[in-house]
Amino acid sequence: MPSHPLDNLRVKIRDLHTRHGDGNRAYIAGGRPSSSRTEAAEQPSPREPGPLTRLANAWWTRLIESIYDGGLSAQEAEYESGETRRDYVWNTIGIGVWGMVFPVLTVVATQLAGTEQAGRFSMAFAAGTLLMFLSNYGVRTFQVSDIDEKNSFASYQLNRWITSIIALVMGLLYCTIRDYGPGMLMLSMGVYVYKIVDGLADVYEGRLQQADKLYLAGISQALRSLASMAAFCILLFLTRSCAVAAAGMAIAAVASLILVSIPLALLETEGSRPWNMGEVGSLFRHCFPLFSAVFLFNLIESLPKFAMEGMLSYDNQLYFNALFFPAQGILLASGFMYKPQLLRLANIWSNPRRRKRFDLIVLAMLGVITLLTLGTLVFMGWIGISVMSFMYGIDFERYRVAANLMIIAGGVSASIDFLYAIITVLRHQSSATKPYLITFAFALVVPTALIWIIGLDGAVIGYLASMTLLLTLLGIKYYRIRQNLSQRNRSPFRS
Repeated sequence: MPSHPLDNLRVKIRDLHTRHGDGNRAYIAGGRPSSSRTEAAEQPSPREPGPLTRLANAWWTRLIESIYDGGLSAQEAEYESGETRRDYVWNTIGIGVWGMVFPVLTVVATQLAGTEQAGRFSMAFAAGTLLMFLSNYGVRTFQVSDIDEKNSFASYQLNRWITSIIALVMGLLYCTIRDYGPGMLMLSMGVYVYKIVDGLADVYEGRLQQADKLYLAGISQALRSLASMAAFCILLFLTRSCAVAAAGMAIAAVASLILVSIPLALLETEGSRPWNMGEVGSLFRHCFPLFSAVFLFNLIESLPKFAMEGMLSYDNQLYFNALFFPAQGILLASGFMYKPQLLRLANIWSNPRRRKRFDLIVLAMLGVITLLTLGTLVFMGWIGISVMSFMYGIDFERYRVAANLMIIAGGVSASIDFLYAIITVLRHQSSATKPYLITFAFALVVPTALIWIIGLDGAVIGYLASMTLLLTLLGIKYYRIRQNLSQRNRSPFRS
């Protein structure tokens, strides 16, 4: 007999689950209930729960039992690793749904709340995306390529919680500096919390990828994104307030983090050794070049939006982001292809005899990005503009040239993202900081001047010019790194 109240509760949960399971199996098999259940059999059969309900019930039962049975990290994993096909499918779904959050919600906001509120939401999302990258601190690629686990997962977690708290404080500080009113403050903080939760969940999804269970990370990302979208859309439909809808989106994101992302990573990966402040500090030092480059890249992307906030009306934020969405599709599609292979690329590069194959993969991926860009240009020239006009209820025909320039900029951005990931795999991320700093200085001046002169078109032209400069500088840097490593002919993973 159990001697502890928690044991009693656990036994009751298991007994309840067993009784329901036995009853369901009896009805499914077409059998008759036992004589001891004759009275129950005379009652109408309960409706069989659907597959999603059964899955949710099973997950909830597993969580409760794990909590009362030594904790989440002490449990045995139930899902297989090394499922390459599942990795691709679910990673694609996860990134795809995540990437659709912003475009879908801006369309919904435009239709239900008007271009002004949709523009405000777009501005908040741009700032929130920067905060997400501050939360990430550029650690994901470093984490998944830590094939020897030199740093414990507990240290990765602590590092991510610290950066996420810093990001939240910075979001509050930005709202204070901008002197937002109550409505814009509530809208901004709701979006900021949602994006910071994205950054925080990333460390747990990175742990799943590190354990070769990327498909579970994709499921976690998809569920969080769907829950947040649903909360936003429902509340916006009921209230016609983007501020209220954004608050609901934040609550949904936090709930998914607590109920899905964190438990899934702890249940399905090996327990971690305790955190170590030396390792946490090491992550801050080693990933600072990663963070600074990624953050600067996204800041460069966002500078036209911040410049427009002070010079143009908020509806221009909506137009700029709507034109950017097809370009973002190129970035996401390329990420579908190469990000699941980062761990394998690290292993290929660690073997000097396989480095020609590594070079071929790099060239092939850049070729794929070029084809994606050309395909998107063809689509936009065919029916893309008409589709956008229908979705937003706005005539985008007058922005056709700007849309094509933005698509080219999207292909350039995808190439930058890929090249930087490769430089990180080579462990030379610190050498990429200079190109980002040069481009940042350029982006502070040129796009702002162009916006002041020609408005929205200036923002698009300035963005393309900044991205082209950065790709050129980063390409030169990668070529030099590769040449130096070829001359040394040794693995950068060796001490």
